[in-house]
Order: sequence, then C-alpha cells, then structure tokens
Amino acid sequence: MIQKDIEIEELVRSFPYSVRYLMEKGIRCIACGEPIWGTLEEAAKEKGFQDADIAVFVSEMNQLASEYQNKQDTKERIVPGNLNL
Repeated sequence: MIQKDIEIEELVRSFPYSVRYLMEKGIRCIACGEPIWGTLEEAAKEKGFQDADIAVFVSEMNQLASEYQNKQDTKERIVPGNLNL
C-alpha cells in the first residue's frame, strides 16, 4: 500500500508505474535514472502541493496499484497450460 511517507526509492522499486503518474503531476521522482531522495510527501510539497493534493495522489496511486494487481492476477489465470483456473 502506498502512503505519503513512502520513500521515493521504495515507490519506484515497488510500483514502477507510479513514475509516469507522478511525472504527469509535475513531481519529479527520477533523476539521471536514479530515484530522488526523500518521501512522496516531501517531493510533492517541493512542487507546492498541499496535504489535500497529496492525499488524492496517494488514493489514485493505490487505485492504480489495485488495477495493476488485478491485471496481473488475470494474466496468471489465463496462461496456457495453467491448470489452476
């Protein structure tokens, strides 16, 4: 689960699709191919976002994580030869 105090490095490693989401919001989380230091909250506040905005980011990224996991679960069920349907 993604929380506002998650370290950017952990966010990028555990939820790589979050990079695009944050970049679309104007929050840089990668520099020279390496994660930025600090937390999601710190990175967002550096860009002028307020606590309410950060709460929305966390909620939306958790929704993305849930959708991503559901897609992965579906792929595992439909793999040819998988008898655990």
